[in-house]
Amino acid sequence: MGIVTVLWEKWVEFKYEWFKITTSALISPLLYMIALGWGLGATTTVTDRPYIDFLVPGIIALTTMNTSFSAVGLSLNVQRLFEHSFDHIIISPTPISQYIVGQMLGGSLRGMYSGCLILLLSIPFGATMHISPMFFLVMLLNGMVFAALGVLAAVLAATHSDISRFSTFVILPMTFLCNTFFPLDRIPTAIKVIIDVLPLTHASGLLRSMAYGSAPNLWSVLILALYALVFMVLANAVINRRKNI
Repeated sequence: MGIVTVLWEKWVEFKYEWFKITTSALISPLLYMIALGWGLGATTTVTDRPYIDFLVPGIIALTTMNTSFSAVGLSLNVQRLFEHSFDHIIISPTPISQYIVGQMLGGSLRGMYSGCLILLLSIPFGATMHISPMFFLVMLLNGMVFAALGVLAAVLAATHSDISRFSTFVILPMTFLCNTFFPLDRIPTAIKVIIDVLPLTHASGLLRSMAYGSAPNLWSVLILALYALVFMVLANAVINRRKNI
């Protein structure tokens, strides 16, 4: 019931703010596609394919990341530090693990919704992609990773500004470096080693390989699932520790 309750909360929020949520999810990707897809993409090819085909899966990956993280991290941070409604969740009989899973599913569904919007947006830009059910499952899994990270960041943040700082130092670098706008073979090896282990790198690679018509890399799927599990366990441990103080 804890999972259903959180999902219902996310649905009510989406129901009354769907226009704001939709427009805010489209602005940055649209600008990326105009500036890079039309501007740079008209004269550039990557791995023997038009740049727009390379670009769109990366934008989908970073959009699901940003949307899922923000949908959970910002909302939960406000509930904990400003509204203090999170205190009622801690003292309620609702298992914390169910609450976290509900947040992960709610955030990932919001991210998946944004990713589907990008798929529709890419049509006028001439992107050619192979879409399969696994493509959507990877979007969902990527969203769960960063929704769980959003829960962890929100419960660790001491102020509202800490969430913005976390986005600046963690989310923003991944947005631009993790196989989203350019291939990783074009950067120095020392930096590539670090980027290769980040979750968004695997999400971008999975979405792009499937968009190109290739089979998904099961190793990358396992790594994303492991990231989601680790962030979930850490968030659960932090909340329970504060609950028992």
